[in-house]
Amino acid sequence: MHYTIAYEINPWMSLKRQANRARALAQWTRLHQLLTRQLGARVRLLPPAPGVPDLVFTANAGLVSGRTLIRSNFRHPERQREEPLIERYFRRQGFRVVRLSSRCDFEGEGDALWVGRTLLFGFRFRSDAPVHEELARVLGARVLPVELADRRFYHLDTCFCPLDGEAALWFPGAFDRYGRRVIERLIAAPISVSEQDAARFVCNAIPLPDPSGGRALVVHSGLSASLRRRLARRGFRVYPLDLSEFLKAGGSAKCLVLTMGP
Repeated sequence: MHYTIAYEINPWMSLKRQANRARALAQWTRLHQLLTRQLGARVRLLPPAPGVPDLVFTANAGLVSGRTLIRSNFRHPERQREEPLIERYFRRQGFRVVRLSSRCDFEGEGDALWVGRTLLFGFRFRSDAPVHEELARVLGARVLPVELADRRFYHLDTCFCPLDGEAALWFPGAFDRYGRRVIERLIAAPISVSEQDAARFVCNAIPLPDPSGGRALVVHSGLSASLRRRLARRGFRVYPLDLSEFLKAGGSAKCLVLTMGP
């Protein structure tokens, strides 16, 4: 693992607050073991590489649809070095790789999340608004753009997490007024989180089937008791993990995985 804090490109990153690499590796390993051994998820690993410390945040690599990867166009030069590594890996795995217009930034599943057959697309800080039209064309799907309004929640997946066809975790304060209306109309049972929970990246969670029945939610530890109760009422079993070393870079559980589909 080559993860470290090598630059500052979001409000959470500080060169003065370095990640402990050994502790980060232990936290990543526990996440991998939980997903694969306990929850039965199939996980592929993107090989690490020196000089690209944020490659560990694979959610930003692109958006997968079937055997197609819509590859990211990263906003910051520091992350643009990841693009050829991502493209090479997916081509070797037999995926068709689609590049969007180089005039627009797009940061993959960090800003594009499926809610049923609708793709919710967050823009402003890392992805550009016009991308939603290209995504709709490539995917042949309805894409709803929502504007992010709080720099702390610079990607959609830091403040919004679709749980199932009806419910989603979200922090309303991360969106502008129009974006809040879009989400309230799209989601039948939105579960709003407090600013304190949002700052612990509880929306940056991984929902998946629980082997014991119902649904599992993998999330950074420390979520409030009230939120845990609301999730339990929705049939979710919470699996908290300490991912504090990755919070230092503005990421958590969801940032560390890219959904590859069934």
